[in-house]
Amino acid sequence: MARFRMNRRAALAGAGALLAQPRLVFGQGGAPAVIGSDAVRPRAEWGASAGDVSADRAIIWSRADRTARMQVEWSTSDSFRDARRVMGPHVTEATDFTGKIDLSGLPPDQEVFYRVTFQDPTTPGLAAEPVTGRFRTVPVSRRDVKFLWSGDTVGQGWGIDESRGGMMTYDAMRRTGADFFIHCGDTIYADSVVAGEIRYPDGSLSKQLVTPEKAKVAETLAEFRGAHRYNLMDRNVRAFHAEVAQMWMWDDHEVVNNWSSSKDLSANAAYHEKRIGALRANATRAFLDYAPLRPDPDEAERVYRRVSYGPHLDLFMLDMRSYRGPNTHNRQEAAGAETAFLGEAQLRWLKEGLRASRATWKVIAADMPIGLQVPDGKDGEGRPLFEAIANGNGPVLGRELEIADLLSAIRANNIRNVVWLTADVHYTAAHHYHPDRAQFRDFAPFWEFVSGPLWAGGFGPNALDDTFGPEVVWQKAPGMDNAAPADNTQFFGEVRIAGEDGAMTVLLRNMAGTSLWERRLTPDRA
Repeated sequence: MARFRMNRRAALAGAGALLAQPRLVFGQGGAPAVIGSDAVRPRAEWGASAGDVSADRAIIWSRADRTARMQVEWSTSDSFRDARRVMGPHVTEATDFTGKIDLSGLPPDQEVFYRVTFQDPTTPGLAAEPVTGRFRTVPVSRRDVKFLWSGDTVGQGWGIDESRGGMMTYDAMRRTGADFFIHCGDTIYADSVVAGEIRYPDGSLSKQLVTPEKAKVAETLAEFRGAHRYNLMDRNVRAFHAEVAQMWMWDDHEVVNNWSSSKDLSANAAYHEKRIGALRANATRAFLDYAPLRPDPDEAERVYRRVSYGPHLDLFMLDMRSYRGPNTHNRQEAAGAETAFLGEAQLRWLKEGLRASRATWKVIAADMPIGLQVPDGKDGEGRPLFEAIANGNGPVLGRELEIADLLSAIRANNIRNVVWLTADVHYTAAHHYHPDRAQFRDFAPFWEFVSGPLWAGGFGPNALDDTFGPEVVWQKAPGMDNAAPADNTQFFGEVRIAGEDGAMTVLLRNMAGTSLWERRLTPDRA
């Protein structure tokens, strides 16, 4: 695989440290000169990121500290010779001073270097120090591709402790040199309070960064936005965003734990705002402000999407949160509003996309696993409620009806080489599903790989549901609840696809980047 030329020092500088930054004055062909005192010029201390990269396009995201005009320069050289300049929007309070530019006309399979500048709208020449980054556009030929996935950032009260190196999983991921990263959800923990001190199992105290927005649960739009800004205070996160293209999804903690239409906060003293709809509205607005995600032209708040990444890979990124019914006992015998999980439109889109795909691998990125039981307390009669798909063993009931329909369609249409990637459960595992072990048998065998958290409490392992015949081929979990971030509690996954023959290698790594388990999958071309 080709390696990028931007070194660590340049990437960290481009990500923008929270400490005072030196002024930069670019010469001919560079960005506008940065002039004026730090007090009067705009600042862009939250870095920049590239998202939803294709062969000729990319979303560039960044944030200023005040009203300003965003612009991006991009070049195929890290010297920025022959750079092209694209003027972007004025960023204002309406978007929390965040901005996005959809770059187009990019060359395929090419390193692209970019720098973002925010111009003061009233004083010509007064601008923020540029923040820089890079990404590689999607290949049109067969080359090696490497990408990562995981989920769950700043959960269960575990925040940023700069004396311990910050959120070090992000640094380990950056060092892989991956083409892109899929964040499978829980990009923030809006319902998780970060305290100034938290104690590790060895008795030592962790001194954590705290902001007003993270000192309580998020309820207002400003508080949800503040939770997103908190993650960007970590230098590892900013450096990672500057070097690895992003593909974001969401799950429950962008709003509140295990939320659905049935979520009842009436007895939760932490919340003054009890209406789940109001919380969801504020959370959605904040997520869309901060996610480097290309807006859907037909549905402004749609998150599920397909990204083709060369001849060997089609990605189907799902939304298992927005279209679901309530969390119930999940044992309904017939499909209906209560059993919805992906929802009718998304399920139809996924079936059609898989059927139309000519890529070697069809990778489904899901925010929740298929065969792991994820409980959500009990109902008034003492029956267990379920948060995910599984409901405590077969036959096919409740939300499993949608999955059975999908898996049957994959088999009926002879769609080969479908792999599932997911997070959510705060440990890492390799699951193989086979009809010979299942109560429901109308499907072809497939793999599901689980990884996470990125920086949150470790949990698990969860109990299996036998409906679709899952087998735990390998797993690593702390075996306790809310285990502190450490090498054996924080995980991410890596996928390598060989350009020559399309073979896929999946590696499950810990927060230091050490490979714990790997498996090479040969594509079925029959």
